[in-house]
Amino acid sequence: MAQNTLPAISAGENGLQRYLDKIRRFPMLEPQEEYMLAKRYSEHEDPDAAHRLVSSHLRLVAKIAMGYRGYGLPIGEVISEGNVGLMQAVKRFDPEKGFRLATYAMWWIKAAIQEYILRSWSLVKMGTTANQKRLFFNLRKVKGQIQALDEGDLQPEQVAEIARRLGVSEEEVISMNRRLGGDASLNAPIRQEADGGEWQDWLVDESESQEKMLADQEELDMRRAMLKDALGILNDRERRIFEARRLAEDPMTLEALSEEFGVSRERVRQIEVRAFEKVQKVMQKRAAQIEQQQQLAEA
Repeated sequence: MAQNTLPAISAGENGLQRYLDKIRRFPMLEPQEEYMLAKRYSEHEDPDAAHRLVSSHLRLVAKIAMGYRGYGLPIGEVISEGNVGLMQAVKRFDPEKGFRLATYAMWWIKAAIQEYILRSWSLVKMGTTANQKRLFFNLRKVKGQIQALDEGDLQPEQVAEIARRLGVSEEEVISMNRRLGGDASLNAPIRQEADGGEWQDWLVDESESQEKMLADQEELDMRRAMLKDALGILNDRERRIFEARRLAEDPMTLEALSEEFGVSRERVRQIEVRAFEKVQKVMQKRAAQIEQQQQLAEA
C-alpha cells in the first residue's frame, strides 16, 4: 500500500489547511461499497481498493490527530503517524466481522499517534509503564474535571483525587504534573513572532473535545472486557471456532477447522455464525446497560 499516493502536508502555516481541503474532496463510502472494496483488498490485495479505503478515511485521521495537538508536536507529523495506523488497519480489516472500517481503524490510528508522542517526548522516555502512559494521556483531562487549573504544584487533596481516579500513586501524579508543567514545547507557537498564535488558536476543527478523544482508550479497554465476558457464553467448540475465525491474527480456514472437529465445512460456518450472533447480542445488551447507567449518573 503506497503511502506516497496520499496527499502530503506541506510546510508553512497554510500547509495544514491545504491538506485538509484536499482530503475533504475524497468521497465517503457507503457501507456496501466499503464492504466490497475491503473484500477486494483482503482477497486480491488490490492496491486501488486499498487506496480508496485509506483516502476515504483520511478525515477520520485528521479529526483524531487534532485531539492530540496540545502536546506541542508538529500536527503534520501527528497526522502522518495516524495515516500509518490507518494503513495498518486497512491491511488487517476483515469486513466479514460486521463492523465498519472506521470503528476498527480508530484504535490503530490512536495507537500509532500515541506511540509517536511517547517516542518524541523526552519526559516519557524515562518510563513507559501502563501507569505512566495513563497519567501522560489523562492527567490534564482529570485536572480540568476537578478544576485544578492553576500552574505549579497541585494541592494535596487534588493529588489524592487524581491518584484515586487514575489508579496510580500520589508520587506518580506529582512527578508527572511537574514534568508536564515544565516542558517548554507544550502549546508550541506557529511562528516565532509574538502575534503568531498557537496551533489550537489557529486551527479550525470540528472534532470532538480532547477530553472525549483521550477517554476513548478507556472505552477500548471496556469493549475488550465486554468481549471477554461475552465469550463466556460460548461452549468450547463455539469459542474455539469463533476465536480461530474472528479474533486470530491469521484466521483459520473452514477446511482446517472441519478437519479438526470432524464435521463439514458448512457445519463449521454455521457454528461460527451462531457464535458471532450470540457474542454480538451479549455485547449489545451490555453496551445498552452501560449507556443507561451513564445516563442515570448524569441525570
